[in-house]
Amino acid sequence: MIVERIQKKLELGRAVARKPRLLAVGSIMRLGEQGDVVWGTGINGKTVDSAVFPRFDVRAVRGPLTAEALRKFGNEVPHVFGDPALLIPHLWSDQELGIQRGTGGTVLMPNYNDAENWPTAAVDPRGNPHKRIQLLASANLVVASSLHAVVIAEAYGVPTVLVRSSREPTFKYEDYYEGTGRRLPAIASDWRSGLEASPAPPIDGWDSGKLMSSFPSDLWLPRTKR
Repeated sequence: MIVERIQKKLELGRAVARKPRLLAVGSIMRLGEQGDVVWGTGINGKTVDSAVFPRFDVRAVRGPLTAEALRKFGNEVPHVFGDPALLIPHLWSDQELGIQRGTGGTVLMPNYNDAENWPTAAVDPRGNPHKRIQLLASANLVVASSLHAVVIAEAYGVPTVLVRSSREPTFKYEDYYEGTGRRLPAIASDWRSGLEASPAPPIDGWDSGKLMSSFPSDLWLPRTKR
């Protein structure tokens, strides 16, 4: 969704070829193959100690922990960090997504693996992405173990509290926070304590322009002018 939006924004035409592939968004590095282009992708902590990564064409990664892991396998990784979901407010207007800032109260959103330990009022992170963005961006507070719930809420300046996941190691969360100029904040032990916890400090010193300018537009042909 994000890649297609940027493709239109930059007025790019069809893809140059089926390969190299583009890995963008999410902890999907383990699915990468030799020569794939990486833009904003991260490593999942479940695989960081066991995965063997090939040589990629890296344009940006989620954070410095992913960068360090890839460099151990001979990859050149530029100092360009950030999850592409942080670009959503720059790609869609509030009106397009039906966002009404500060009107949504508290939103609870677990990692989908944690849902059984959360109340029925919690929002499943899976589903229509535009609706999920609308909920998160309109909230007054987001309490979440879903990484992208945190990313999207923070992109809109919504205070967030990170809750410890019962299934996900802290690696990807730490990677994200460090990639946006912060240390991993205090993590609430569960959603109940998350409601009483102090939100994480806001993003500090991260430049959306660097991530946007690193987008691999060379994978598409220029759009033919008519």
